[in-house]
Amino acid sequence: MPNLTLSPYFNLTMFMNIGPYRYLALASCLLLYLFIVCANWTILLTIFREKTLHEPMYIFIACFLSFNALYGSTGFFPRFLMDLASDTHLISRAACFTQIYLIYTYGANEMTTLCVMAYDRYLAVCHPLHYHTRMTVKKALTLVGLAWLLPVFILTTVIYLSATLPLCGNEIQKVFCANWNVVKLSCMPTVVNNAVGMFVTISTIFIPLAFILYTYTRIMSTSWRRSAKYKGRVFQSCLPHMVSFVIFSIAIFCDIALSRYNVEQMNAFVAIILSLEFVVIPPVLNPLVYGLKLSDIRRHIFKML
Repeated sequence: MPNLTLSPYFNLTMFMNIGPYRYLALASCLLLYLFIVCANWTILLTIFREKTLHEPMYIFIACFLSFNALYGSTGFFPRFLMDLASDTHLISRAACFTQIYLIYTYGANEMTTLCVMAYDRYLAVCHPLHYHTRMTVKKALTLVGLAWLLPVFILTTVIYLSATLPLCGNEIQKVFCANWNVVKLSCMPTVVNNAVGMFVTISTIFIPLAFILYTYTRIMSTSWRRSAKYKGRVFQSCLPHMVSFVIFSIAIFCDIALSRYNVEQMNAFVAIILSLEFVVIPPVLNPLVYGLKLSDIRRHIFKML
């Protein structure tokens, strides 16, 4: 029988000893976090200030993608910066499961919001005459509200199941707390956790992923028969969303693959980069993609600045 651990702390073991370069890494990550906060707040304030941008597509960007980036990065960066500045990387059980909840709901919210945005673009391209009656501001807020509530209920169940497991260790091979890494420490079979985790992955990642691919297949099929000018307008309006979707899909795939792989067999630096991609790359690139690519937002940002 394995020894049951009652340790109130988890130990994050993936932090590397980089000596004096630690302070350079700390300063770089702090600047990165400040950039994420400033860039996403700029997008939020620009769309809230300009009444001409109070449309479903921009509300998705402002109220949800940018806010979700602030939510997810705030759930990760403060603790990560503390660990970079410290020689020990212990985190309490309560803080660990809180971080799991924040980061996982951030990831699920991002994918479900992208799913709703794909539906919006599908209506705009494939049913343009009915778009303004089928996608009002009220309906847009309702759809994304539901897209956020679903991950909250599902992930609360997942994290409760993980928090009640008896553990035979306290070492998490990551730079932040992750649910599967905690489940692997269990002293008892985790069939229920595995089944629920698979259900969550399918419902919050693969079903939205399949729906987004379906909508863009329909969009391409519809625009293919139109003029080159029409194709250009469709491409310009859909490109930021497609870029966000591809970036997040790659990031979340790397995180899922890393959680199932034995990181001790990987290069430590590569493992850290792959684990950080999920919580760093989308919040950094999304405001750049939407702020620079969508001319209406870009024009009002320059006007405001």
